[in-house]
Amino acid sequence: MADPAKPFTGPKTLSDDHDQGGELVYKHRLATRLWHWVNAVTVIVLLMSGLTISNAHPHLYWGAFGANNDHAWLHLPHFPGWSTIPSAYNLALGRNWHLFFAWIFAFGLLGHMIAGLVNRHIQRDLTLTRSEVAPRHLWQEVKDHARLRFPTGKAALSYNVIQKMTYIAVLFVLFPLMIVSGLSMSPGFNAVMHWPMDLVGGRASMRSIHFVTAGLIALFIVVHLLLVLLAGPYNEIRSMITGWFKVPHESDPQEEAA
Repeated sequence: MADPAKPFTGPKTLSDDHDQGGELVYKHRLATRLWHWVNAVTVIVLLMSGLTISNAHPHLYWGAFGANNDHAWLHLPHFPGWSTIPSAYNLALGRNWHLFFAWIFAFGLLGHMIAGLVNRHIQRDLTLTRSEVAPRHLWQEVKDHARLRFPTGKAALSYNVIQKMTYIAVLFVLFPLMIVSGLSMSPGFNAVMHWPMDLVGGRASMRSIHFVTAGLIALFIVVHLLLVLLAGPYNEIRSMITGWFKVPHESDPQEEAA
């Protein structure tokens, strides 16, 4: 086990003598853990308050306007009170919740990006190598994921290529697109910068993009939680609370089956 009294200089890796796993390793930095939990609460509140806003007009359009007489490309269902914030329909209060947590989300993401560049988390953990994106390696990763074969030993201490590609898409595409599309629906933001909305054809188009992006983020959360449950929730959640991660032992049949 790594000595907790020693200063943390980065994720501790297993020695060659203990590369089969079973050790506790300090894996996640405090900044990463804080952002993870604050962002988790923030995104859930944004999704639930967004459903309240959707209930006010559950139709999506493409173009400059979008109203009852225009052709909607998607009709959304009515979401029940247990899935919305507030639980009783109140559009004004739902918007207040949504806008308040949107700022927490935006500045939290900015802070995480800056911290990730300063401590080299982004460069170290999310950079794709040529060997990782080779077709044969990608296909093997796809097959391993389909068979629920999770990495063990030293391999469990770093992101695999599918994790890297997913986190890159979420952090650098979906999250920024969510922020830009949300801001672009604000008349105040349009007065300063209107070209993002013009680029997609108008406010109704941007609202559609905002809802689609939210749906993809919700899908990511569902898949993420499912994989945490399958990989071992106690170990995974403990590592994101305390930073300490027990490296799966390669000879452990339960870990092999997972």
